Amino acid sequence: MIVVTGATGNVGRPLVELLAAAGEEVTAVSRRPAGELPAGVAHRQGDLADVDGLKELFEGAEAVHLLVAGLGDELRPDEIVAAAVAVGVRRIVFQSSQLVGTRPASASHAILRAFETAVRGSGLEWTVLRPSGFASNAYLWAEGVRSARTVAAPFADVALPVVDPLDIAEVAAAALRDPAHAGRTYVLTGPAAVSPREQAGALAEALDAPVEFVAQSADEARALLVRFLPAEAVDGMLAVMGDPRAEERRVSSDVERVLGRPARPFSAWARRNAPAFA
Repeated sequence: MIVVTGATGNVGRPLVELLAAAGEEVTAVSRRPAGELPAGVAHRQGDLADVDGLKELFEGAEAVHLLVAGLGDELRPDEIVAAAVAVGVRRIVFQSSQLVGTRPASASHAILRAFETAVRGSGLEWTVLRPSGFASNAYLWAEGVRSARTVAAPFADVALPVVDPLDIAEVAAAALRDPAHAGRTYVLTGPAAVSPREQAGALAEALDAPVEFVAQSADEARALLVRFLPAEAVDGMLAVMGDPRAEERRVSSDVERVLGRPARPFSAWARRNAPAFA
């Protein structure tokens, strides 16, 4: 049996679907009700912060996909991983972030560094996924595109190789099912760097309608983002978007290495999710 935490998110939901379609016994774990799940998938409502309840959540699992929501400051990585070990889990796939490698002093990613350390020291088969920025961050623009056919964003022409969450899910599914990926750290990016202005153009093409790009200042963007994201996370995000390091601009081949095909471009994500912007 495979347990998927964060099962209602941009990666967790397609991961559950992929594993179920492959014939795996799956338990989807989320803090809130999961809504409709594939036939045969069990759901358990739970929270990684509730360490005492984790053994019950992990009971019977051979593999666990571990995902930390938000900054995760309230979490205890060693105890969470120990709970998995205690009930006989054999394999953990941990969804981390590219920034753990590129910005090792970043305060906003300290909890992910702690989880990576705990997972690697667990004695279990482990795989660490370090995705770049998500293509699905473009959902932040959905209301503006629907209401005014505009995308407002800072750093208009700074290009980064954002990754499709579906590619992350497919890599996670491979790592959860195949021990050949044990002991590996995969950096997951899209196939090409794409700027916010170019993403707006891809959305316009997907909608077959004009979408105007409106340049924001970093301060304007921060004022909007801190309404629904922790300030520390916003500052880290804007630092990467505005002044990316060479490694953050670089396209990784790990998606293709694992899946045997190129990573999906942002334009494919835009076409697949066009109804959210219509």
